[in-house]
Amino acid sequence: MKKYIVLLFLVLSLVCQPAFAIDLKTAKTRGLVGETATGYLAPVKAPSPEVAKLIRTINAKRKQQYEKIARRNKTSLQAVEILAGKKAIEKTPPGQFIKINGVWKKK
Repeated sequence: MKKYIVLLFLVLSLVCQPAFAIDLKTAKTRGLVGETATGYLAPVKAPSPEVAKLIRTINAKRKQQYEKIARRNKTSLQAVEILAGKKAIEKTPPGQFIKINGVWKKK
């Protein structure tokens, strides 16, 4: 009987663990996030806390890179963001979302 209780406890502990965090590729494929003309990600619909965290994390990293590029090229952050947004939208594969003029579109 003790073996079954221990086994049940182990199974329940594995089943009750939180799911792994969502990654960018999965979020884009599921239509949860998309690329914007400003060079940053945005939620396509009201995001879960997990998706919101993913967006914040990636956008913070992007901004750091954009700032480095702007300093290196002696240009404005806004100019780098716009160029990055244009490139990200161009690279977005069909079926994923892009935001053009404030409107989400499936590419």
